[in-house]
Amino acid sequence: MTIVHDPRCSGYHQPGHPEKPNRVVRSAEQLRWQKALELRWAEPVAVSDELLLRGHTPAHLERMRQPVDFDADTPWHPEIEAHARRGVGAAVRAMELALAGESAFSLMRPPGHHAERGRAMGFCYYGSIALAVLEARARGVGRIAVFDFDVHHGNGTQDILAGVEGVTFVSVHQGDAYPGTGVGDFAGNCLNFPVAGGLPRRDWIAAFERGLAAVAAARPQLLAVSAGFDAYERDPLADGRLEREDYHWLGSRIRSLGVPHFSVLEGGYSLDLPDLIQLHLLGLEGR
Repeated sequence: MTIVHDPRCSGYHQPGHPEKPNRVVRSAEQLRWQKALELRWAEPVAVSDELLLRGHTPAHLERMRQPVDFDADTPWHPEIEAHARRGVGAAVRAMELALAGESAFSLMRPPGHHAERGRAMGFCYYGSIALAVLEARARGVGRIAVFDFDVHHGNGTQDILAGVEGVTFVSVHQGDAYPGTGVGDFAGNCLNFPVAGGLPRRDWIAAFERGLAAVAAARPQLLAVSAGFDAYERDPLADGRLEREDYHWLGSRIRSLGVPHFSVLEGGYSLDLPDLIQLHLLGLEGR
């Protein structure tokens, strides 16, 4: 297992904002000190405008450099374009490792799955996982699935990948939470499995099983995972009911698909995030 990380991702913050640098700083520290997993570390690759323009509009790339907040949840920061570009580079590096037979996890911020083709939103600026998938397609990978288990629907990933040949997007999320999308399937290749807030853990597990069955039915040659840890029962931003062990179970189930895979950190705002990530990685590694 390789962790793709660049400590510069902690170099921006807004006081009071839930997407804090410590989410990733503490998680990286725990993974460096733990002994249960043998981990290697890698850095993001450089990302060109050409790669970004596969999934975003020229106007969006220009907007990323303008010092005006995108919305109340998504502030502009000095150097945010560079931070977001490195997030894309980490997802691409993780994809490359997966194609080489190595399980990889991108431990970076900002997250990416809410960023649409022409819009930054929901703490997200560039669609990291969607861009990594488009890069894999450009390199000749025929069938790719994206499995998004963040509590919030990956509207940006859906917007970028809708209708893309050879790609299947599968999302399990809280249907009555931000951003209010993902209530049904879309564009023929985007399959959504919403769960109402407050429903018990067994309903989430059942939805994950349906989503994973849809992933398997797509017969992917590569699996990209949007790993959000905010359906956790103690997370402050939604109303999920998952427990700690469920993230280990998700890792084990993804492993059981037998498909080369890479993961990209999305949400997760509880103080338990480092433990949840480690448990998930243990499941991915069959430990």
